[in-house]
Amino acid sequence: MALRPMMLIPPLAFAGLATMFFVGMMREDPDGLPSTRAGGPAPVVQITPLGDKPLFDDAALRDGEVKLVNYWASWCAPCRVEHPNLAELSAMGIPVYGVNYKDKPENALGFLAELGDPYAAIGADADGRMALEWGVYGVPETYVIDGDGVILSRFAGPITDRVMTSTILPAIEAARN
Repeated sequence: MALRPMMLIPPLAFAGLATMFFVGMMREDPDGLPSTRAGGPAPVVQITPLGDKPLFDDAALRDGEVKLVNYWASWCAPCRVEHPNLAELSAMGIPVYGVNYKDKPENALGFLAELGDPYAAIGADADGRMALEWGVYGVPETYVIDGDGVILSRFAGPITDRVMTSTILPAIEAARN
C-alpha cells in the first residue's frame, strides 16, 4: 500500500494546532488578553456628558496623578460584581474615571443611583468609538494610567478582591514609585 501525500495533511494540521496551543499556554499569563496600548499614551478622550455628572478629558489623564479608567455598562452583570471594589478604590483616594459603554443614559444613571457613583468623573461612549481606540474587548475593562497619561496596565474582566490585591493595587503602587 502506497503512502499518499493527502494522508499527511490531517496529522500535520494536528501537529500545527498542538504547537500553537502549547506556545499559547506557555505565556506568562495564558488567561490575560494582550494589550498593544500598555506602555503608550492613552488615546484621545472622546466622550459625551452623562446626565449632570462631571466630565473628564485628556488633561485629566495627564494631571500628574495615577488613576484608573474603567469601561462599564448597566447591562453588564460583571460590572455589578466589580462595582463595590471600584467604590473601595475611590475611597482609598484613587481617582476612577468611568466610561459608560454603548448604554442608554437613563439605564446608566439608574445603575449609579442604585449602586452608588465611585467615579471622579464620567462620560458616555454611546457608539463605542473611544473603546475601539483604546482596544477594549468588552466590559468591564480597567486601565491603570500614570500621571503622564501613559497606560501602565489593562485588566479585562471584573475587578474582584483578588484582582484588586494581585494586579490593580501593585500596578498603582509601581506607578507611584
